[in-house]
Amino acid sequence: MSANDLRQCLRIALGASIGFLISKFMGWNYGVFFTVFPMFLLGMVPVINMRVVRQFLANACFNVVEVSLVVGLTQHMPVVMTGLVLMLFLWRFSLMASGPLFLFGANGVLTLSIMLHFASYPDLDLFDLLASNTMASVLAVLIACLMHGLLPDREPRQPPQPVVKSHELRRHQTLIGAITATLSFVVFQSLDLRDSLSAQMATILILFSLGYHGARISARKRAIGTLLGCNLALALQLVLFTQSDHLLLVLVCYFGGLLLFAREHILEGGGSGVGFGGMTTLGILFGQYLGPNQDLVIDALYRFSSMCIALLATLVVMAVLHRLLDRWPAVSSHG
Repeated sequence: MSANDLRQCLRIALGASIGFLISKFMGWNYGVFFTVFPMFLLGMVPVINMRVVRQFLANACFNVVEVSLVVGLTQHMPVVMTGLVLMLFLWRFSLMASGPLFLFGANGVLTLSIMLHFASYPDLDLFDLLASNTMASVLAVLIACLMHGLLPDREPRQPPQPVVKSHELRRHQTLIGAITATLSFVVFQSLDLRDSLSAQMATILILFSLGYHGARISARKRAIGTLLGCNLALALQLVLFTQSDHLLLVLVCYFGGLLLFAREHILEGGGSGVGFGGMTTLGILFGQYLGPNQDLVIDALYRFSSMCIALLATLVVMAVLHRLLDRWPAVSSHG
């Protein structure tokens, strides 16, 4: 790894550990937001600037309005609710396909899916959910700024080259992503899958490749990363044994696991691959499910099995949509 890569690896592991520590120390709900958001911001975006900060915080503000209106006004009308969610996903994926606002669109798709899933349960406190998402977003930005201040890059990074796409390809990527994400929303709304957060995130993260062929590669890497993350979580649980209520010991184990997956993430060149899959799996298991009187064994085993089923179903849907859309020149991937 280069000097920049090493520093980004340390930023990811340290930043995600700080988010985990603060959420556990304060006893906040929805620890997954506080663990995954710093990973997303520090791992997917190698630099921090006002453009990145504006997109990340603007998404949090939009999420509050979108979830409040969709859930508050249309929860008793499933068809209308699904139509609104499809429109929101179409907007986000069109931004992702265009390029300049990819971070805003990708973060919006991921957080919207998670919050709409949580909000579907009648016993949930919607205000607590929205407040946790907003607080986690602000905290992730502060952590990212702190990490870049403490561990700045040694050399200037070259900005990525813009990708030129045809209008037909953009429409194809927008439609296949939005329709698949909406079908995932319908499934998780219809079934009692409260403990299937990893499976839901997997169905969304592979859509970041914006196409069926990229999703196949991403799904394989995601499955490998989740398997490794679950196995490492089980190994760390065995190391902790009955000491999982000691936050300092848990933090040391968590930080070590993040370092391993952050290194793999950097070596892969970024993106949602094996390393990022392993990191988010650790973040979900430790942030959302590890407690003083709870172990990770059953949760880790369930995470991997449910995720594999979800990925397979998502790829089947995307394959069918890919073939159907390619029949019309206006939305063909060959345009």
